[in-house]
Amino acid sequence: MSQIDPTDHALATTASIPEAPEPVQASEVAVIGEQPSTSTLAEAAGYSKIGPGPMAALRFKWTVRRGDDGNYYVDETIGDASLPIVTGPMSAASAIRLVDEREREALLRFERLRNEMTARGATRNPSHQHDER
Repeated sequence: MSQIDPTDHALATTASIPEAPEPVQASEVAVIGEQPSTSTLAEAAGYSKIGPGPMAALRFKWTVRRGDDGNYYVDETIGDASLPIVTGPMSAASAIRLVDEREREALLRFERLRNEMTARGATRNPSHQHDER
């Protein structure tokens, strides 16, 4: 008897849950060329994005904060109770860019995983179904 990998079960469950639209957080990022405007840089602290997924406990969150040294740091957490992984020091523009890049990468990975899970489900032929002719 083969053993079922719990990760496969969790991924299958996740893929089967319809994706509800994520609440959109206002991010007034005015971009001139490749640099955010001065007003946006002043408001960089608190800039935040949340990754995709049907379960809040597994969602990534990236938040920019300004340190006591005047530099900016990005705190990356998974769910509400995890300790942050801190990236920095960096400029406000770099911190905003990092948050946007991490969110974009997470969306791409999630879509790939969901598409893979959907494709697997479509190609599987459960053993309990028999072709009755």
